[in-house]
Amino acid sequence: MQQPVSNEGESLSSPLEEGVHVDSIPRTPHFSPLLTILCAIVLLATLALFGWLQFTVPRLDRVASPDRALALMVGRMMDLEDALKQAPAWERLLYDVTSGGSVNELAQAISWYEELAASSRDPLVHLYRAILEAEAGRLEEIRQRTDEWEHRPDPFPSFARLIRAGYLEPRLDRALELGLQARLAEALPAGWFYDRLAMSLAMKAGDRGLLSSADEALASRGKLLLGRTRKFVSVEMTLVVAGTIALMVIFARRDDRTALRVGTAPIPPLWRGRVAAVVLVRGGAMGAVLTLSLQFVETDNLLLRGIALPLINLPLLVLAHRHLLKPAGMGFRQWLGLRPSTATWGRLSLVVPAVLTAGLLGEWVMALVAESLNLTSHWTEWFDDDLIWGTLPVLSISLVEYVMFAPVFEEMVFRGLLFATLRRKFGWIASAIVSSAFFATAHGYGVLGFASVFWSGVLWAWAFEKTGSLLPGVVTHSMNNLSVCLADIVLLRS
Repeated sequence: MQQPVSNEGESLSSPLEEGVHVDSIPRTPHFSPLLTILCAIVLLATLALFGWLQFTVPRLDRVASPDRALALMVGRMMDLEDALKQAPAWERLLYDVTSGGSVNELAQAISWYEELAASSRDPLVHLYRAILEAEAGRLEEIRQRTDEWEHRPDPFPSFARLIRAGYLEPRLDRALELGLQARLAEALPAGWFYDRLAMSLAMKAGDRGLLSSADEALASRGKLLLGRTRKFVSVEMTLVVAGTIALMVIFARRDDRTALRVGTAPIPPLWRGRVAAVVLVRGGAMGAVLTLSLQFVETDNLLLRGIALPLINLPLLVLAHRHLLKPAGMGFRQWLGLRPSTATWGRLSLVVPAVLTAGLLGEWVMALVAESLNLTSHWTEWFDDDLIWGTLPVLSISLVEYVMFAPVFEEMVFRGLLFATLRRKFGWIASAIVSSAFFATAHGYGVLGFASVFWSGVLWAWAFEKTGSLLPGVVTHSMNNLSVCLADIVLLRS
């Protein structure tokens, strides 16, 4: 049904239809234009600063220890890749689809190490890069690299002898091999890089015992990672089946406007768009200043980290309550549609798997398109130091931030306020696109990360529009963040 339009051109919801009984839209409160302009300048300046930092700060500087982090991530990635080579063809195909296409993991790892080697002073970074290149068959490059290492200080000459013996020499004397194996054990920690070079040395010397031992260590790690990956994929496929059924049910009920109603949030909202714009600018400016201020505070303060997200969003929510909700006779629960009745819980259980499945399917399609365009995400975008190396308290605070606070406050701001305000002037599709673009930009990811977050934002806006509640968006947002966190924890932390 076409929404009625006010004399200012703003579309209004029907109070009777939405369950909200008001006589008229509240009058516009008086705001100081000067203060609003100053807040707009502050907000734009802060956003420009963050944008400038996003493009100027090297991506490797965003990880506390990039040398250690990349060694861990590439080692686990190659362990899993080796294990998948032993899996059935159908399982490899399923993994390719669910993980983003048949990416050449070895070539990708080499490109990452080429970037790191250009700035790192750690000799192991160069050795790891050489091992990857040798495993990829780039022997001429390895020969030139080892010749250059002979003229560099220790340990490069020692590394050159290891690489030559393992990949360039046709055969290796057994006694010499034992000495090189001892040197290798001193130079490298246990893991994929150590095992691959140790196996290569053992093969050249015909050392079957050591070859078998290294192969067993490699297979053991790969089997463990493959088992965890299978569990993740099983959960995803189960969700896809359930979500596909839910999507079919939703499609069958598409003509029933109340089929998905969970809450009574009025969409478009009952406040004036101009008032909401002022609230967003002023609250956003105060939140931006708080965000900038927290960059200069001790990051090891767990209490401060725990309250950072609520603190940053508090000014905006206070202004929204004072100037938008209270004049319209609404509270937070009614505004966000957080009062589902017993009858609507079934609808919530229908929408959540449908949205999650649509998100997964979209991710898979985007990954396949990205592969065809030779686009990849930078590894630093999905490596989180606190999740992988943090102490138990740090890990717990991080999970609270990502799985609880971020979904709640981001949905309130980007869907409950920004999307809802845009809906007073535009249809839900245009409003979802604009609000999701802001949402994705705020995360500071590259092209693929932006596309992923943008798609999620559109789906959560659709859920808010159709259900009249932020609950589906909050739940799916939380589950999405939890999945990303668990992937890091299960595959990299332990």
